[in-house]
Amino acid sequence: MIRRAVVAGSFYPSNKDQLERMIDGFLAKAKVEDIEAKGFVMPHAGYIYSGQVAAYGYKIISKLKPKRVIILGPSHFIPFVGSSISTVDFWETPLGKVKVEKVKTEFLDFPEAHKYEHSIEVQLPFLQRVLKDFQIIPISIGDDDYKDIAKQLERLLEDAIIIASSDLSHYHDYDTAVKIDSLANEAIPKLDLKKTEKIEACGKTGILALMYLAKKQGWFGKKLFYANSGDTAGDKSQVVGYGCYAFYG
Repeated sequence: MIRRAVVAGSFYPSNKDQLERMIDGFLAKAKVEDIEAKGFVMPHAGYIYSGQVAAYGYKIISKLKPKRVIILGPSHFIPFVGSSISTVDFWETPLGKVKVEKVKTEFLDFPEAHKYEHSIEVQLPFLQRVLKDFQIIPISIGDDDYKDIAKQLERLLEDAIIIASSDLSHYHDYDTAVKIDSLANEAIPKLDLKKTEKIEACGKTGILALMYLAKKQGWFGKKLFYANSGDTAGDKSQVVGYGCYAFYG
């Protein structure tokens, strides 16, 4: 079975050449240090808004060459209890098919959670552009406990990186958004779970699961880049915040 792209042509270009040029342009502008990162928080909005922010993380991933990429994405459209792992064979984008690794976990098999969801899909073209030989483990998060998610992830860490897909504050004016998101920019790199529980983020459960795992593993956190849609392609009256963070050993 193949999970077809549902936001190609809206969140990112449906034309292969145009999509590659756009991603390459973002990557060329991202200046990062080489770190042995194990996990990332990445935004998941339309590329014109958040692609440049995400590029800071993917620039690092391009040098890590992981074989396994675990992607945690919030379920925006289908409410459900628990978290669902994708059990199809491939996810497809305009850049081709990405193989799904079949692993044993206690996550649900609930295909509806993945059917229309963009939070995982928008990560794939970037991954396809920076990696050659890799498989994905897509996990859609519903109403779930981040510690339970982290417990499942702990078994899958070999040759893996984890991406927690999340945007930050939504639809505030520019100055208010920057103020609200300053809490995320402070708390996430410090692995401060209590403060992170108070941030405004649609993928907060995934972020907390990754941070909880990072603390258990003795990793460190780092803010790579922050911007909002008022800095990129939107007006400043109602913006969405985007942060890119890394966790490294």
